[in-house]
Amino acid sequence: MEFAGNREQQSSSGIIVSTGLGSTGWLKSVISGASNIVNYLSGKEFNIQREIQLNWNNDYLYYSVREPFPRKTSQTNLVFGKITKDCPLRIFSLMPENGVIFSDGIENDFVQFNSGIEATVLLLLRKKVI
Repeated sequence: MEFAGNREQQSSSGIIVSTGLGSTGWLKSVISGASNIVNYLSGKEFNIQREIQLNWNNDYLYYSVREPFPRKTSQTNLVFGKITKDCPLRIFSLMPENGVIFSDGIENDFVQFNSGIEATVLLLLRKKVI
């Protein structure tokens, strides 16, 4: 994975990329879990959900790595970030087989993502023409 000039090899169960429209589902669940863990361990009340709000027309996306697993050969530093037009997310598959990219939790509508394939998540912004 490569993001914001940093690159690392990861082991995880996948990556969630969320638009503003999709931010009320899976991403909200991830943020809620992270918020409660931080609050419990710190003994403080910090509302991450309030800090991370996506509107449908935002010009950025958030990504979150699902279940990042640190090993001798993998890292867990790039687990959450904001994808902008100037800062894409690049993902390199190392899965020998059964790697997939799918949308909105619909696994039947997938693209193969096996070893050697690279996916780049970026924003293409359109200017309003009046």
